[in-house]
Amino acid sequence: MCGRFTLTASKEQLEAEFGIVFPEIEGSFNVAPSQDVLSLVAGKDGMKAGFLKWGLVPSWAKDKKIGFKMINARGESLDEKPAFKRLLTRRRCLIIADSFYEWKREGDVKKPFRVTTENNLITFAGLWDRWQSEDEEIVSCTIITTKPNSFMGQIHDRMPVILEEGNREAWLDPSIQDHELLKGILLPYEHKMGAYEVSTQVNNPKNNSEELIAPLN
Repeated sequence: MCGRFTLTASKEQLEAEFGIVFPEIEGSFNVAPSQDVLSLVAGKDGMKAGFLKWGLVPSWAKDKKIGFKMINARGESLDEKPAFKRLLTRRRCLIIADSFYEWKREGDVKKPFRVTTENNLITFAGLWDRWQSEDEEIVSCTIITTKPNSFMGQIHDRMPVILEEGNREAWLDPSIQDHELLKGILLPYEHKMGAYEVSTQVNNPKNNSEELIAPLN
């Protein structure tokens, strides 16, 4: 699964990487479910940036609290689940990060690790939806996961889908509707990754400082 990540890049760095205008952002060393996450979606004139609430609330949901249970979606079965099947062809997104945390179980203990890639910025494949009640609107998202690559398999049995530039464009292209083609993009990351153990302070989403990304040893 993917339950926490970081995003500390500046607005200028993001605009240089993606070539579009970004809103003002506040960096975070501990992005957690229920928070607003910086995301990319397909707009009328191409890719656009904005914020989505992390934890998918489907448009048909009777209770918005379902979002707490839907922070991740399994890529292998997206077209089989009612909450995701419709969104796979209509509402795809990318969630921006620069690293993520994963917990490795050792006996009865779960140790947090910070996971990085060779790129300064990474994009997770995601889905989004819009939920409305009489007095509230929530635009939310979920991060798609897949089986781990050989590196991540040493830490956890799942990992977020990280898309490179070419597949970013395909994932956001609304003209691509074929389920098998889209699912074929959702593969384990193929490039170099690194990881190191960090403090269990990251377990508490209220903690948010540069100390969280410091190596434990």
